[in-house]
Amino acid sequence: MAMRLKTKLSLGLAFLFTVILFFGILGLATINRLSQDADQVLKNNQESLQYCNKMMAALEDISVRRDAMAAFEEYLRRQEGNITEVGEREVTQELRKNFNELKVNPTDPSNYSEIRRSLIQIQDLNEMAILRKSTAAQNTAANARFWLTVIFTFLSLLAFTFIFNLPGIISNPVASLSEGIREIANKNYKKRIHLRQQDEFGELAGSFNFMAAKLDEYENSNLSQIKFEKSRIETIINQMRDGIIGLDDKKHILFLNAVAEKLLGLKEKDIVGKYAPDVAVHNDLMRTLLQDQQEQELKIFADRKESYFSRDVLKVTNNELVIGEVIILRNITFFHELNEAKTNFIATVSHELKTPISSIKMSAQLLMDERIGSLSGDQRELIASIRDDADRLLKMTGELLNMTQVETGNIQLKLQPTPPGIIAGQALQAVQFQAQQKNISLNKHFADSLPNVFADPEKTVWVLVNLLTNAIKYSPEGTQIDFSIAPEERLIAFRVVDHGRGIDEKYLPRIFDRYFKVPGSYERNGTGLGLAISKEFIEAQGGAIWVQSQVGMGSEFGFTLASA
Repeated sequence: MAMRLKTKLSLGLAFLFTVILFFGILGLATINRLSQDADQVLKNNQESLQYCNKMMAALEDISVRRDAMAAFEEYLRRQEGNITEVGEREVTQELRKNFNELKVNPTDPSNYSEIRRSLIQIQDLNEMAILRKSTAAQNTAANARFWLTVIFTFLSLLAFTFIFNLPGIISNPVASLSEGIREIANKNYKKRIHLRQQDEFGELAGSFNFMAAKLDEYENSNLSQIKFEKSRIETIINQMRDGIIGLDDKKHILFLNAVAEKLLGLKEKDIVGKYAPDVAVHNDLMRTLLQDQQEQELKIFADRKESYFSRDVLKVTNNELVIGEVIILRNITFFHELNEAKTNFIATVSHELKTPISSIKMSAQLLMDERIGSLSGDQRELIASIRDDADRLLKMTGELLNMTQVETGNIQLKLQPTPPGIIAGQALQAVQFQAQQKNISLNKHFADSLPNVFADPEKTVWVLVNLLTNAIKYSPEGTQIDFSIAPEERLIAFRVVDHGRGIDEKYLPRIFDRYFKVPGSYERNGTGLGLAISKEFIEAQGGAIWVQSQVGMGSEFGFTLASA
């Protein structure tokens, strides 16, 4: 069975570890043995020699120093506790006997010679022991040096053999694989690697050969057609006026077209493959594009002017699995310019029409005056029709002018604390005649002690008149409309509730859109701007407007404003 590369490396490293461990243990054991021999040489015998020298000196001073006897006694006692050699105990006992005789008569020096002889014998015994132990330590060191040299030579030969063979086991297959990879990089897909090893390198060589065969097969398939299609798509994308950014499923950047490069101020080659949120850290536009919730239109300085772009995100899927996304920045500057021209045109025409329409209305009122002359019934009806049409035209031109304010963002507000009752009173007075014509009752439900609202009175009255007018318009004759004002937390809520036919639920989300009319409405003369303007006026004052309705149950329109 072939040995795996991992097993070879493990065995080699285990061998090296064993060599190091064995040599270390042997060295430590030898050093410890030498240390013990040296300790035996230096410690006990050296101390005995020191004690004898001290006792010899004390013996010489017994006649002149009072403490010499005590010093001799102290070192003799230490010597008695440090007997290590053969015959040393007997000589020490003889020394104790002679010293005891001296203590009986310290002034009699007759046994000094016996004491000196005993001390000399103890010194000779320890000096001979030191010489013997030193010779033994030298022999131990010589033996250790010999065996360590033999073992070191043997292990060095084994390690050298291992080191000489191991790199070849790894480097030769790696060199073959590197050569094969270079050939594959040069598109030589015929290259194959043949290794006799039955380890991981052999498996890798087999995988490499399989890969090369597949690449050779792929190269000879429709690769050229795929490359052609890729180049054509890239050319089309780069010629588009829209900015296009491609991301993979991990938010890494795949490509940018020329327009996107210009808008982002980045080069495709510099950021392809990078994580898009990392790029967004230093690029405001990229950060905006990656946000999930944002305005659909973006204002970007491009082509030396402020340009407008809409952002679309297209999910790229494969078998219902999202594999990336494409961000498209559509240039809608042209449409903004058209819309601005349209707004300016409407504002100009509406403003210019107001004067002749007002003149027509005033002329009709003068014709109705009896002081100018009497009119027949048919003439009065014609003049009344002229006056009604003039009123309708004035209302339409007024709405169009208000709409131009909204579109241009030039809504002029005069915010001030105002009593809600005054706003409601002016609105009710304006629609009273319309309500009487249809015999509709306006029921007021105003809470007591209402605080002032912080609002533009003129525009708020305009909104209320529009809501009340719509309620009267879509209510059957002889019904009633409920008009209420009540505080809600720190807000004041205005509600207009009618009991007409109501609005289908599917149309409610679009009810405040510009020019939108509920399908099936019998109202033909409106512009479809009233509710859109009302929404803009209320939101410009920091309020909110809403609608609730069910078919056959009537509708509720309302808005809230902050209390002053």
